[in-house]
Amino acid sequence: MLMPKKTKYRKVQRGRLKGYSKGARTVTFGEYGLQAVEPSWVTAQQIEAVRVTLSRQFKKGGKFFLRMFPDKPVTKKPAETRMGKGKGAVDKWVAVIKRGRVICEVLGVDEDAARAVLKLAAYKLPMKTRFVKKGHELTIN
Repeated sequence: MLMPKKTKYRKVQRGRLKGYSKGARTVTFGEYGLQAVEPSWVTAQQIEAVRVTLSRQFKKGGKFFLRMFPDKPVTKKPAETRMGKGKGAVDKWVAVIKRGRVICEVLGVDEDAARAVLKLAAYKLPMKTRFVKKGHELTIN
């Protein structure tokens, strides 16, 4: 699973999901992309599921770029534990995805194939997404 090699702090606060993505709002590396329409946390397991799906679909005839990395630790206290006694241990790692972020991009395939492959990848994600092309203005309504 993906996780940072080293972090400045072991545990972080939850934060807010409101607002738009600060960066990664345009298709940069590929020709077509998958853009987040709503905000969510994407776990390392979900990112791995997307990566496996894309690599199986492309085999040798295309390239993909994942533009998210799980750098936020999420803690959880053990089951049947009383309140108090501090914050729980790190349970999983998540990527914070805000509205407008391009999650993954594909290169080297035609538009119909890209739509089909990115649709399969979107099934693995916990949020609504949409298909976008390079060079078009990307706005969220």
